Amino acid sequence: MARRIVVVDYHKGNLSSVERGLVDAGGEVLVTDDPARIREAAGVVLPGVGSFGDAMAFLRESGEAEAVLDALGRGVPFLGICLGLQLLFERGDETHDGSWAQGLGVLAGSATRLESTRLKVPHVGWDQVNLTPLGRACRLFRNVPDGANVYFTHSFALADDVDAGVVTARTHYVRSFASAVWRDNVFGVQFHPEKSSAVGAVILSNFVDVVRGGR
Repeated sequence: MARRIVVVDYHKGNLSSVERGLVDAGGEVLVTDDPARIREAAGVVLPGVGSFGDAMAFLRESGEAEAVLDALGRGVPFLGICLGLQLLFERGDETHDGSWAQGLGVLAGSATRLESTRLKVPHVGWDQVNLTPLGRACRLFRNVPDGANVYFTHSFALADDVDAGVVTARTHYVRSFASAVWRDNVFGVQFHPEKSSAVGAVILSNFVDVVRGGR
């Protein structure tokens, strides 16, 4: 039986670069907005497109949020990218009026805006991921060196209320924020591996291996 990875389409942008990166890594990939296909996937990728509030509204109204949670509940490997990482958490304030929007609630904590009078926001470009001890043990970062450069484009990031016990990497820009997390079958990265050249290709290949049952 094929180990198909589903990229969740919540109608907020072009997902072709994520799809292509996973295919190049050897994955069998389907981009879909069908909750049934999400629910039955062997792996799920939630990409980073749009704002927290808008994305969660669509995910809930479409039934995709429930399907993602069902897949996670049966142990399906999951990778959240950029906004897809933030949506794993309890809440985010990237909304039209700055109020809190409720996330998927898989992990405890918040996503908040990067605020700086000195540095440019959005944070766009190449920056380092500094691996934690958990990160050095994480399957997603196998053969990824500490301090590797990856590509970011975001204005919001995980806040200090995120449990340090799930943080696999930190990045320092405006503030020190968790740029990757891991718990059980759930992985998330703030950066874009599909835009991160050779390092990103290694990370996507590692995820494909996890979906195939590798350790």
